[in-house]
Order: sequence, then C-alpha cells, then structure tokens
Amino acid sequence: MPEGRAGDQPPPDDVVELRVHGVSGAEPTAVLARTRVRQVAGDDSGGFYRAAGRDPDGLTLEAYRWGDLPTGTVGRTLAMVFLLPFMLSNVAVWMRPAGRRGAAGVTLLCRLLALNLTVLYVVSIAGVALDLLAWQCLGAARCRAPFDSMGGLDGRHVGQRLAVLALLPVAALVALRLLGSRRSRPADKPLWPVEPLVQRLRAIHVAAALAVLDVVLLVARHAGGATAATTPLLALGAAVLLVCVGLLAAPGLIDRAATARAATRTARATNVVAVGLTVATLVVVARDERGWPSATGLPGYDGTAGAALFGQMILLVLLSGLVLWHRGPARGRSALRRGLGAAALAAIAVGMAGALSAGLVYQAGQLLGGYRDEGGPPLPYRWTLLAFFLHVTAAALVCGALTLVSRRRRRRAAAAITARDFPVVPPPPAAGRLRLATDAVARARFTEWFGLLAVIYAVLAVIGLVTSLLGRSGRQPETLARELLGLPAEAVGMGLAGATYLLAALVVLLVSGGVFAYRTAWFRRHVGILWDLGTFWPRAAHPFAPASYADRAVPELADRISRLAERHSGVLLCGHSHGSALLALAILRLPPRVRQRVALLTHGSPLDRLYARLFPAYLNEQVLREVGRRVGWRWLNLWRDTDPVGGWIFAAHRPGDPPQDPVDPAGRVDRRLRDPRDLLPGPGERSAPPLRGHHPGELDTDFRAAVAELVERLRGAG
Repeated sequence: MPEGRAGDQPPPDDVVELRVHGVSGAEPTAVLARTRVRQVAGDDSGGFYRAAGRDPDGLTLEAYRWGDLPTGTVGRTLAMVFLLPFMLSNVAVWMRPAGRRGAAGVTLLCRLLALNLTVLYVVSIAGVALDLLAWQCLGAARCRAPFDSMGGLDGRHVGQRLAVLALLPVAALVALRLLGSRRSRPADKPLWPVEPLVQRLRAIHVAAALAVLDVVLLVARHAGGATAATTPLLALGAAVLLVCVGLLAAPGLIDRAATARAATRTARATNVVAVGLTVATLVVVARDERGWPSATGLPGYDGTAGAALFGQMILLVLLSGLVLWHRGPARGRSALRRGLGAAALAAIAVGMAGALSAGLVYQAGQLLGGYRDEGGPPLPYRWTLLAFFLHVTAAALVCGALTLVSRRRRRRAAAAITARDFPVVPPPPAAGRLRLATDAVARARFTEWFGLLAVIYAVLAVIGLVTSLLGRSGRQPETLARELLGLPAEAVGMGLAGATYLLAALVVLLVSGGVFAYRTAWFRRHVGILWDLGTFWPRAAHPFAPASYADRAVPELADRISRLAERHSGVLLCGHSHGSALLALAILRLPPRVRQRVALLTHGSPLDRLYARLFPAYLNEQVLREVGRRVGWRWLNLWRDTDPVGGWIFAAHRPGDPPQDPVDPAGRVDRRLRDPRDLLPGPGERSAPPLRGHHPGELDTDFRAAVAELVERLRGAG
C-alpha cells in the first residue's frame, strides 16, 4: 500500500515510535491503542499501520503487524500442524551448542534424524497401502466392505495390486513435497539465504523416501525368489540410500560454498536415479506373475519398519549423549545454553513421529478390519506404541514431581522478592493482593527449571531405545512382560490402549490448535509462541518443515526503519516479546547512517531468558552486545518478575543486588518494573493497579517515561 501524499506526512523533525507486537498477533488498533489507523506499507499478511495524529508526547505512532506471516490462514495452519514433527526436528538443529566440534556433530545427527522422519512417513503409509490393503485386505485376510474389493483389484495378482497401491505413498510424498514447499512472499534480500540448501535437502529426502518404498516392494518380491531384475534393483535402492546418508553425513558437504555446486549436482542426480528406480520397480513388480510367498503380512515389511524405528532411536541416543558429553553435566538454567534443548526437542519430534506412524497403521487396521485375526499392527509398531505410552507417562510423572519439588524454592524466592518490593506489612485489603503477586512470581520462576527438564527429557530417550531393542528380538510385548516382569498380558494391553487414546487426544489437540491458534485470542496467547518460534527458523535440517517467516519480516522491518530514518529525526523501536527478537535482528542489518538515528525499547523480551539459552550458537550475549553497540547503547529493556516469558537481558537490577560496573554500558540497559505497581488504589483510582505479567504496557507510566528518555537520547545524538 502506498505511503500516501506528501501532505499526509508529519514534519521531518519528529520521532516515530515503531511498535512490533509479540506472538499474540494483536490488531494494529490494539497495538497503537487508537481507533483510527491506516495501512501505509506492506500487505494483509504483514503490514505497517500508522495512527491518526500524534500521541500526547508528540510522537508519530506506527505499528508492524506480522502475525499472519507464519500462519495467516486456517489452511496454512493445518499444514503446519501436520508437519509438526518435521518442524520440531528442524528447530532442533538451531539449538546446537556453541563451539565448532559440538555444533558439527549435532547438525549431522539432526539432519540424519530429519531424514529418518521422512523415511518413516513413507514407510507408515506403505504399511497401510501395501501391507494392509494390497496384501491383507485383498489377499491373506478379508477386510470389511468396500475395502475387500477396492475397485476390482481383488481379482488382480499380487504384483499388480502392490504396484497400483504403491501409488498411494508416492502421492503422499508428492503432497508432502508440495506442502513443505509453500512459501510466503519472500523479501528481496532474505535474512537467511538458505533456499539452495533447502533444494539440496529436498532432493535428498525425496530420493531416500522413494528408495525405501522400492526396497519394501523388492524385499517382498525377493522373498519369493530372486530374479535378474529384482537383485540389481534392490542393490541400486540400497546404493541410493547410502548416497543420501553420505551427503548429509559428510561434514560441511552440502553447506560449504566450495562444495555446494557438486553437492547440488549429486543430490539432483540421486533424485533422478531414485525416480527412475521407482518406475522400474513398479513395472517389474506389476509384470511379475510368479507365485508370492505365503504370509499373513507383507514379507519383509516388519523388518523395514523395525529398522526405521530402531534407527531413529539410535540417532536420538547418540544426539543426547553428544550434547551431554560436549560440556559435561549441566544443571538448571545453564543446561539449555549447553545444547540440551536440541536433544529434548529432537526427542519430542521422534516420539511424536513414531507414535503417529504407529497410530496410523494401527487405526487403519482397525478401520479396515485387517487385524481381526491377528489382534494388532506389525510388531515394531506395537513396541513403538508401548514406548510412547511409557515415555509420556514417565515425562508426566517427572514434570509433576519437579513442579512439587521446585514449588517450595520458587515460593521462597518469590516471597523474598515481594517482601523487598513491599517492605511495609499491608493492611488486610491488600494482603490478598500481595499473595497474588507472590504466586505470580513463583509461577513465573518455573521457567528457570526448563534446563533441568531438558536434561531429564533427553535422558528419557533411553526408554525408546530399550523398547526398540526388545522389539528387535521378535518377541511380543505381552510375552516378554510376563517372562521378565511377571505382568499379565492385560497390563500390556492397557498400555497399548492408553497409547491409542493419548494419540487420539494429541491429534484432536493439534487439529484444534491449528484451527484456533490464529482465530481465538485466548488460544493464540497460550500456544502461539510454539507456532511462531517453530516457523521463525529457516529449514536447515528438514526441507518439508514450514518456511521461515523471518526471511520476510526482518528485511521488511529493516527497510521500513531505513525509510523512516530518512524522513524523520529519529526512530524509536518498541518490541514486545518475540517482536524484540525481530527488531534485534533487523538492527543488525541497518547501515551505519541509519543506526545513528535509532533507539531500542524492549519489554517482556525473551532474548536472554529463553532465546539465548535455547539457541546459544546464534542469539548469545555477544550478539546482544553487538545489538547494543549498533544503536549506540540507546537501549532500555523493561521487565517484570511476574513475567514467565520475558526477563532481564544483561543485569537484573533487583533491590539489594550489587551495583553494576559503571563502565559497562550493558549494565544500564535493564530496568525492572515492580508488578503490581502498588497494592492499594492510588489517589483518584477506584481499584488497585493490576498484575501485568507478560502483557504489554505501552500506556503505563514507566513505559512512557522510558520512551521519553530514549527520545531525548535520540535528539541529543542528532
């Protein structure tokens, strides 16, 4: 949208206050606290809005609304929900620890895990299409109508049934590729120019997925006797998989500029070979009318599925061991800074992908009626469902125990904070307000325990490894539970049933989250941070993860700031929550002449409390200090102890804290706001000031005082 006529612009000697909201995705009228606003740049997904007139301080108010960039429509939101395991595995690679040696190992393992998730996606759909439909429902076992005929396929020989229904996983892979290729309108100069890397990863993942599908078909055919066609095709499929793994495992091969061209050509050639191999495999299988081996399930499928599930657990345990070994044991708030977030998030991605794959095959079998005689899905999926139930149960127990254990310490620290804020014993009407403030501080301090949770969750990956090892024995869970633990078979059955109920609840939660995350304000405030953080980072591990909106938002912000600095005496950047991260990255892109006319005000900012801990290799103290230097340390950060998300960046400045180094400008950035401001109503007020927590406070007295101070610094710098 155009800027408007020159007569609509304010005089060039004023300061523009540019506000950037957090993950709540607030409307421009709410961000600017004005009823009359107009769009001056951008589009419906991400635009700049200006308030009519000036505020009481004489500033021109403008807001950047970016909330629809990550998930602007229900369709894109649902796409992201179904790609959630891929998204989590992609974010995990950005949580790698600082340091070249540990970072390289974490990157390698995260990319191999991401490839495994794609393979498992195809293997699970092949389990429905090839094992359940083509082999069992149309052959070994009769399923419910109309699945027992499938458009006349029941009259075809086995090879033709398998070849035709193999098109289902191929179509699912094509849909996945299209879904993961969706991008919003990119900026002219994206923040992370990783699209060439994404293209290489995409070719590798498609090639590996097709090769695994070919292996499933060829192993089944090979079980009935090798031929002159099946043996070389099977060897070629294994070679394609080895090349795909090698491209990802070779350090820096697909990342370095020196080898990028060779890696691109190799990936594309491997992709072409995989497509040709799939066509040849389908033709060979369809035309092979020899007798197939007699079996209740597709020959070799259990082994392929078991290898995929076992491989992901091995990779996850290696990843957890690497980050634990990299810096030694870590506790508390420092654990996330040491890369444990990568292992914890990868464990969630692996657990979710494995459980959803097993649930798909299990529920499809129940729907089709193919398990009426067998009683359950293939053995690897039974063990996966049991591992999912045990993992979720253990995680819930640990989180509950940690909440109870930490409660006393959190309340004791919170009581000390509120006692310093309100040293005078309040009268009875305000005593309840003091208890509410203490409870809010205690709840907010649970964020400090996330590091320990990450360590515990990463260690819990051993549950999946143990169950995978037991599954490789070929024994049923009920049998081993009875022999090793003396448990009745009903106990294992309850665990499997519990896993299916948990999966059903998870799917309902994900779908409802996708629909309501950007349609309901309450839901958006509580879960929006998960979506926006997940789609903030570019695709460096999984090519089918949702595209990064920061590639557009950050350059767009930097360009707008530069334009405003040319027409006005200064630009005051105000970022709330995740908006502070967008502004920090935008500042790093500004040219020197623009930075001289910029100041930064952050509030409710997670830059240090969460982001520097979760992403220690990218948003660390050195980067934050560079942001301060770029703006000439015209930076104030407002934070509250009641805020569970935002916090101080360089120094807490709580009452009683030792004085900061007067020479270090970073020590003057943070300003703690007492919350609530008072326990009793002030003069002329009917009610006591509210607890603000993580809510923005652009109209608060402390916020306006910080704005006035930074405006004076800007004018002094000019």
